[in-house]
Amino acid sequence: MKYSANSVWENKDELDIAVIGAGHAGCEAALASARLGLKTIIFTVSVDSIALMPCNPNIGGSSKGHLVKEIDALGGEMGKVIDKTFIQSKMLNKSKGPAVHSLRAQADKMDYTRTMRSVLENQENLEIKQAEVTDILTEDIKDADGKVTGKRVIGIQTYSGCIYHCKAIILCTGTYLKARCIYGDVSQYTGPNGLQAANYLTDSLKSLGIQMYRFKTGTPARIDRNSIDFSKMEEQFGDERIVPFSFTTNADEIQKEQISCWLTYTNEKTHEIIRNNLDRSPLFSGMIEGTGPRYCPSIEDKVVKFADKDRHQVFIEPEGIHTNEMYVGGMSSSLPEDVQYAMYRSVPGLENVKIVRNAYAIEYDCIDARQLYATLEFKEIDGLYSGGQFNGSSGYEEAAAQGLVAGINAALKLLGREQITIDRSEGYIGVLIDDLVTKESHEPYRMMTSRAEYRLLLRQDNADQRLTKKGYEIGLISKERYEHLVEKEARIEEEIDRLLHTNVGTSKEVQTLLEENGSTLLTSGTTLAELIRRPELSYEILSPIDKQRPNDISPEVAEQVNINIKYDGYIKRQKKQVEQFKKLETKKIPESINYDEVKSLRIEAVQKLKELKPQSIGQASRISGVSPADISVLLVYLEQYRK
Repeated sequence: MKYSANSVWENKDELDIAVIGAGHAGCEAALASARLGLKTIIFTVSVDSIALMPCNPNIGGSSKGHLVKEIDALGGEMGKVIDKTFIQSKMLNKSKGPAVHSLRAQADKMDYTRTMRSVLENQENLEIKQAEVTDILTEDIKDADGKVTGKRVIGIQTYSGCIYHCKAIILCTGTYLKARCIYGDVSQYTGPNGLQAANYLTDSLKSLGIQMYRFKTGTPARIDRNSIDFSKMEEQFGDERIVPFSFTTNADEIQKEQISCWLTYTNEKTHEIIRNNLDRSPLFSGMIEGTGPRYCPSIEDKVVKFADKDRHQVFIEPEGIHTNEMYVGGMSSSLPEDVQYAMYRSVPGLENVKIVRNAYAIEYDCIDARQLYATLEFKEIDGLYSGGQFNGSSGYEEAAAQGLVAGINAALKLLGREQITIDRSEGYIGVLIDDLVTKESHEPYRMMTSRAEYRLLLRQDNADQRLTKKGYEIGLISKERYEHLVEKEARIEEEIDRLLHTNVGTSKEVQTLLEENGSTLLTSGTTLAELIRRPELSYEILSPIDKQRPNDISPEVAEQVNINIKYDGYIKRQKKQVEQFKKLETKKIPESINYDEVKSLRIEAVQKLKELKPQSIGQASRISGVSPADISVLLVYLEQYRK
């Protein structure tokens, strides 16, 4: 039932943009719009939940680290804040190629929240307001003949009845809309961590014709550090040399002593306890209606779906420096409290564990993101944008990336500037958003490196080279930072050129270095670049025989030089693939097109194209149900249409 306040009154402050929700998406959206000069207000059900980490206490990880680096390259805040608040940092997948290297940092949860909140509180043009938004206010858009052609936003109304007028709205509600936390028979209508849910906005959105989904995610128990026997676990250390997330962070200034994490495993006894109590799990009893994430399943899901596995990894991770709460990674659950105790205590090292906070599943309302353009603006409602888990994704990093893009575009629209889209060849952010707005998804979407076709080009180490110019043109990157990038790129090119033209012979020093590194000895002279291309050698290893190497080459430049030379052939091949991709992306589809008039299009293709209204042939080709034959028909029709 739609909520109506007893007394309605108007706030007279001049506002441009209202951001609803202050999680990771909301923070990036609000900061971006405020930094671009727009008067911005951010609403949250609790100021204590700003940039909250209600689930895992970390930032980054496989593919997610790429997103954080890209957020930073565009001028976002997440990378800077985690660099200030991490307690352990580790580069994942180091044994594999650079395309899948992903930085992951364990955060001090409370410190992260406090630090991000401080950034928001001290940002010019940004106001924070604790209030529940219940209504999106709109007006009809009419043509010259008075015919209604659509709707545009004009403001919001809060639970108290206060109306705030604004020109654009960004929905970043996360997991709070009609949220319900569940474990066993316990069902509470609260948001994550027991915070207040937002119970009224869904009805307002539905009345605007917005299609909603019901999704689910979950979190494991938090346990008391003093009740853990670490002697039965494997200690997990951070990297010896810490790599920052932000390209503006000085790596030397963040080297510090790190807190350990711990690894243990479930066993057959754990699995037996879970199997014997599946009838009491809300997941299997039908009590939970929402669809959960495929790639972050609960422990009961794992035991059922992977019945052949006799154990699963369990990571015990600290929630912060000033707390004894530990996170039980890999064992999220919605089983009853007594079963949680039994299963956790069957794990080595947790025999006497005390639970501080029970594990739970959370259900919430979100949207079908195919209702959005790639700019993250609703197709049918002018000035209404959406970002984060509300768009059907999962993860802090995915949320922050969408929030940043939504905030940038809402601001650019009001400034009368062209909105940005990041395509699949430019960044993981582009892959993420394109997948959400193009492909049908019936479960929370998680970013993975395997989703990116051009992942050798979209490495986390070159995110600044890919996106900082765009951030500078938008207005979120300073001239000084952009000039520093231009200088870095010039140094990379100069050094690559030098190595391509620096010859080495068969001297004893050269042959000894090759022999020491298990590399085939030279029978004639070659270039340093050719040696770098050998799998067992690198730019760093060849330093002793590279007599003309400049002394002031930074580690960042050295890394780029090594990767660009070593993977040159693969990189050139992917760039050719991108050229083909771009051709289809630049073939725009007019909004006025009538798909019913396109002869030879299959019925399913017509239905999908009319529903999704793709903006280019490239996007149309990625719609489920639109075949290559349909694309060929469409290309022929567009040629005739333009003539």
